[in-house]
Amino acid sequence: MEPSFFSSSPFLPLVGWSVVLLVVHILLQGMTATKELGSTWNAGPRDEGFRPSGKIAGRAERASVNFRETYPAFAALALALALKGDASGWGIYGAWVWFLCRIVYIPLYLAGIPYIRSFVWLGALAGLGMMFLALIS
Repeated sequence: MEPSFFSSSPFLPLVGWSVVLLVVHILLQGMTATKELGSTWNAGPRDEGFRPSGKIAGRAERASVNFRETYPAFAALALALALKGDASGWGIYGAWVWFLCRIVYIPLYLAGIPYIRSFVWLGALAGLGMMFLALIS
């Protein structure tokens, strides 16, 4: 079987690693909530509507929600650039900027570090902007 166009795209491995990052967010959110509310809560249907009230569990949940707000844009841009190609190279740079900023964002959010966290979020947004500009150019 000959390699396809997609096997040569540098975006596809990054899309795969972004799924790993999504799973990290989900696991962090679940583990911190379970630590606070217990394994019975986690195993149950959660009909009671209890939510973790602790700082770390709340931060993990908000960081996960924040990630999931920009993740569809990243996936769409990365897949579109995999199809179109990235002649300038700015698209893959933007993808890496987004990915690395999203990794750095997690411990900053969990530690409750203001301003730097916002700067890192802006860096991730800039990465998406770079990808968008590479797509339309």
